[in-house]
Amino acid sequence: MPPLSIMIKPASALCNMRCEYCFYHDVTDHRDVKSFGLMSEETAENLIDKALTFADGESIAFAFQGGEPTIRGLDFFRFFCKTVDELNSKGSTIYYGLQTNGTLIDDRWAKFFKQRNFLIGLSLDGDFKNNSFRIDEKGENSFYKIIKAANTFEKHGVDFNILTVLTGRCAENIDEILKYFKKRNFKYLQFIPCLRPFGDKSESPLYMTPEQYKHFLIHGFNAYVKDYVRDEYTSIRYFDNLVHLYLGNPTEQCGMCGHCTHQFVAEGNGNIYPCDFYCTDEWLLGNINEPTENFDTLAHCEKAIEFLRESIAVSDECKKCKYFALCRGGGCKRTREDRNYCESYKAFFDACIPLFRAFVAEKK
Repeated sequence: MPPLSIMIKPASALCNMRCEYCFYHDVTDHRDVKSFGLMSEETAENLIDKALTFADGESIAFAFQGGEPTIRGLDFFRFFCKTVDELNSKGSTIYYGLQTNGTLIDDRWAKFFKQRNFLIGLSLDGDFKNNSFRIDEKGENSFYKIIKAANTFEKHGVDFNILTVLTGRCAENIDEILKYFKKRNFKYLQFIPCLRPFGDKSESPLYMTPEQYKHFLIHGFNAYVKDYVRDEYTSIRYFDNLVHLYLGNPTEQCGMCGHCTHQFVAEGNGNIYPCDFYCTDEWLLGNINEPTENFDTLAHCEKAIEFLRESIAVSDECKKCKYFALCRGGGCKRTREDRNYCESYKAFFDACIPLFRAFVAEKK
């Protein structure tokens, strides 16, 4: 049985922020029920029990997202982990992760995350100026609250990554953003392309143009390589995975295999979807609280198979491209639906392929 990964939304779409680019706000606008509210302990227990049964002793990753998952309260997470301990009779290795805006983090949360070995994704778009799209309910920049959370994590030894939404502005300012992250000694970074709402083709500073994405890729990768050869390596997840592909190693990042894979997203009411970007009524697989539903039936239902099948097709243009083995047809299906970045990738690889040779010694 393969290892199992489940993304859980314990507070559904509820959030105490009003980020201008929130993709999940758009996702929930495309279903009849915008928010399913707080996950009950009963639903959490059903989810855990069926996950452990499906894993049959293999590893499980429980990753909590939102909305803002910490809205569900610390007691829920204590209950969740305690229930996993009690039901894990076959000794599955358990990995915990949580993505947060950081605004509710205090010493209690940090001590718990450290005790339970959570890997935290902390959302931050750079320095104060570049974080300006990440605003709270009052319309104020959340920068200082996020930095306070980072300081609290560092104080308690919590492992955390920085998650940055890759807007047009961020792409243009990537040099100064990386400089700031380096100054703060943030060594694990992820840049997530900002998506327009489904079907929206408008332009704004939020959404990268192909030229802006090219700028990010070339400037970001040059900085990444320079740090590596200077023995000052900073992990940038997308570039890490490109290097893996260049060396002939498997990639771990969803969206870089060239097609979708089995994913499970559990909403607050127990609804299961195949992908965080597609938690819509169209792609509802089932509900984990139903006695007849489990992760085996959900993985093999017609809707799940259809979702995977849709992502497999490769265009004739991609098949002929010399960079297909690295680009994999433009990455994530949802990103491809948003905009064609083909020229950005070609310009990036044309400029930077020689730099990949710096990593040949890492081949395994």
